Amino acid sequence: MDLRARSTSDQQTPRGNVTAPAGRDPRTRSLGGRPVSTEAPPARRSTSRTAAPPGDRRRRSFWPYLLIAPTLLATAYLLVYPLLRNVAMSFQHFGMAQLIRGGAGFAGFANYTAVLSDAEFWSVARRTLAFTAVNVVLIMAASTFVALLVVRLGRVMRLAVLGGLVLTWATPMIAATTVFQWMFQSRLGVVNWVLVSLGFEQFRDHTWFADGPQTFAILVVLIMWQSVPFAALTLYAAMTTVPHELYEAARIDGAGGLRSFRSITFPVLRPMFGLVTCLEVIWVGKAFVQIWVISEGGPGRATTTLPVYAYQVAQSLHRYDLGAVVSMLMVLLLMLALLFYFRHMYREEAAA
Repeated sequence: MDLRARSTSDQQTPRGNVTAPAGRDPRTRSLGGRPVSTEAPPARRSTSRTAAPPGDRRRRSFWPYLLIAPTLLATAYLLVYPLLRNVAMSFQHFGMAQLIRGGAGFAGFANYTAVLSDAEFWSVARRTLAFTAVNVVLIMAASTFVALLVVRLGRVMRLAVLGGLVLTWATPMIAATTVFQWMFQSRLGVVNWVLVSLGFEQFRDHTWFADGPQTFAILVVLIMWQSVPFAALTLYAAMTTVPHELYEAARIDGAGGLRSFRSITFPVLRPMFGLVTCLEVIWVGKAFVQIWVISEGGPGRATTTLPVYAYQVAQSLHRYDLGAVVSMLMVLLLMLALLFYFRHMYREEAAA
């Protein structure tokens, strides 16, 4: 009786409505004594983005070049074209007639031979190297001293010194050169007035620009005054990035200021010192306005450097081809000096 009732109840119960035993999840079934889930796994959500059409990718890759195109065109027009034109002119017979009528003929290396065989060119080149070396050494020494001083100043004095450096840097070159001319003027100059007031009567009505070494020294001071602000501000900004903990550790070990600079500041900031030095070599090597306004390369040729010499040859002799040769040789000398420095710096970094 019980068997027939159980069979009847099993036939009447729908297969999809089988009641799971108590304590078991209805979404599982038993397999080999272990419950196995019968629920389908959840569908995976696609994480890949829809690929952009080829046209959009081409437009995106072209857009950065379109943004920098004006800068590239301006650089090519202001720098590359004059350089190429100067190179072409150095291999031509280019005088006043060719400047007016055109039709410059090809000269080959005759212009370079004429300049390199001239003893005056080598004298001017040596003077330019000496002028550049003296200026760069003094500029880097003064700029490092000023940067170290600014780091140790208080807030108010630091702002005052930095403001003075910025104003000095922003002074127009012609204006600063004119001020220096007035300062060293023989009768009305403030330098002679101060020296005479201090008891140096030999400087009464002293003419500074009549002596070659004195004019050379005045130009060095002028270019230093114009160059130190940029180098000092750059080095100061770099020194603020050196971790203060390094100086604290050195101070605990008994290191003084000079030892801390040699062991911490200079090694950490060696690339920045190298960059500023290279920029100063370029800036001093091509200095023209200051020399031409104050002395025009005189007295005699005591202050004639390669930029002034190239201008004199081109404008006084109307030999624009020889002037182009001198300027190209000056560029090559600067490049050789910078390459030598970079090679030395890379060797030191590799050895370290």
